[in-house]
Amino acid sequence: MTYSATPPVIASVVEGDGEIQALPKLLHRIAGDLGLWRISTPRPARVPRSQLVKAGGIENAVLKQAEFVRGHAGGVLVLLDADDDCPASLGPTLLARARDACHDVPVAVVLPSREYESWFLAAADSLAGVRDFPASMTAPTQPDTAPRDAKGWLTHQRGKRRPYSPTADQAPLTSAIDLTLARANSPSFDKLCRDVHYLMTGKRGA
Repeated sequence: MTYSATPPVIASVVEGDGEIQALPKLLHRIAGDLGLWRISTPRPARVPRSQLVKAGGIENAVLKQAEFVRGHAGGVLVLLDADDDCPASLGPTLLARARDACHDVPVAVVLPSREYESWFLAAADSLAGVRDFPASMTAPTQPDTAPRDAKGWLTHQRGKRRPYSPTADQAPLTSAIDLTLARANSPSFDKLCRDVHYLMTGKRGA
């Protein structure tokens, strides 16, 4: 276990309302899995994707969130859906822009491929029987890339009795998924775990 007098601070930028509640839960769960129990997670800043990708967008968002981190260990995490963009192309571009704007605080950029809910698909077996999902539910073959509409896939699994809602379901499902399973089945989730470890410790690995 790693303890310090002042816990690392992970400030964040997200694009959706559901992630405002879900991402801090996920960060604390990942920290626990990594043996880094004490972290601070200020409320994420919500910035629409269209604003983040345009000139000055990610730069301004990161600089504002960096104010929570200065004077502490930690960093700023930017989380936005890849959608139809290639994460391997858009991610490094946004990261370079963010780092050019913010030199004194570590920054990481993670793009779920294609969306945050793809991580639920990657760990779908662990959600079987949870929140009206069928007990027989299993993950699709390629959860990081197919199906295109992960939210629609989750609604379909419920038999449309209760459509999936990011604001209602994202945080509870984040608390329920098996992180090891998600990491094994989703390269973008594995990247998230590695980047969180880097922001908390300053070291690559995990």
